[in-house]
Amino acid sequence: MVFSAFLDKLKIDVRDDREFSLYLLVGFMLGLGNGIYNAIFPNWLNAVYGITETQRGLLEVPREGAGLIVMFVVGLMAFLGDIRLSRVTMVLQFVGVFGMSLLAPRYSIMMMWLFIYSLGSHVFMPLTSKIGMSLSTREHFGMRLARYAAFGLVAGIIGNGVVWVTMRLFHVGYRPLFICAGVCFVGAAIAMGLMTPDRPTHRRPKFVFRKQYSLYYALCLVSGARQQIFLTFAPWVLVTVFSVDAPTFAVLGVVISVVQIGTRTIVGRAIDRIGERKVLGAEAVLLLLVCFGYAFSGKVFTAAVAVVLIAACYVLDSSMSVVEMARSTYMRKIAVDEADVTSTLSTGTSITHIASMSIPTLGGLLWAATGSYQPVFMVAGGIAVINMVLTSRIKIASRNSAP
Repeated sequence: MVFSAFLDKLKIDVRDDREFSLYLLVGFMLGLGNGIYNAIFPNWLNAVYGITETQRGLLEVPREGAGLIVMFVVGLMAFLGDIRLSRVTMVLQFVGVFGMSLLAPRYSIMMMWLFIYSLGSHVFMPLTSKIGMSLSTREHFGMRLARYAAFGLVAGIIGNGVVWVTMRLFHVGYRPLFICAGVCFVGAAIAMGLMTPDRPTHRRPKFVFRKQYSLYYALCLVSGARQQIFLTFAPWVLVTVFSVDAPTFAVLGVVISVVQIGTRTIVGRAIDRIGERKVLGAEAVLLLLVCFGYAFSGKVFTAAVAVVLIAACYVLDSSMSVVEMARSTYMRKIAVDEADVTSTLSTGTSITHIASMSIPTLGGLLWAATGSYQPVFMVAGGIAVINMVLTSRIKIASRNSAP
């Protein structure tokens, strides 16, 4: 009943207008490709390269290094406009996964292809929110972004289903699935190509650093640190400590997507109704609880119970990634100049990845030094507390009209 009502809602949304409908198709194709990619990546790393915890942490340097240079790439290529630049990012994602699947005989070469894929993915991150908000009004930023994300979630469910069926029932290997993900990225680029390119009527600043945005920058830094610990080590704990395989990750991916169908709509409405401060504050409290779950489940419970609890924390944590759009709408609402938005979101993405590059490396070393993953997530708990303090300082001046 709930899923049927959700699909009915999607049909209504598709008829909103041509440009937004095409953008929803972009979200669907990207969601399909990323659903496949994310389900197989942790196990593929372990099966093909057999890397250690320290190497897994170091792998985030090239992957998240791509995110660090986002503000420079967006600034240098601002003349293309958001739509054209988005097409380029999707081509980069295709090239990256194609290279990883067919042209990466060694770990060092794989890192190069991973950087290319990650560059495309990260440059599109700030553009996602900017394009979605440009197709909306100030009063409905949250719901528009939630609708776009919902299509990606449905596609993610399908992508994870493809992984489960092909690997569990037909014993398909990793390479065909990587290629399938790449084809989806090409489909997203084609859909984006059908959208009308934006034509900036004024010169946008390439790099933006304003005192008024300092809290936004701090939120990005803390979010990047906390998020990257979970993205890097939560799946790695499940793979290497509890021997969770790729089809099982696909099932977890489906569960995450189903949960996010509800949470994206709830978060989108909450942003519009109660504001970014309360939404981000609730996220901070839940993340602290998740950190405790990761850190202490293995110590308090048996292995069978611990793997279920850690998997539940993984689902909850991944489902809360939807709250990221609250940081984007917060920045949009405090913008001194509308021309700042894309550049500042890009700067925020780069700041996020300053932490994303360093924290996993330190986390891998901490894991190796202590022989346990628990201290890594205890550090994440401390970061969650800092996040709670920062979100309590959010203030947004009310406006009667859209800027």
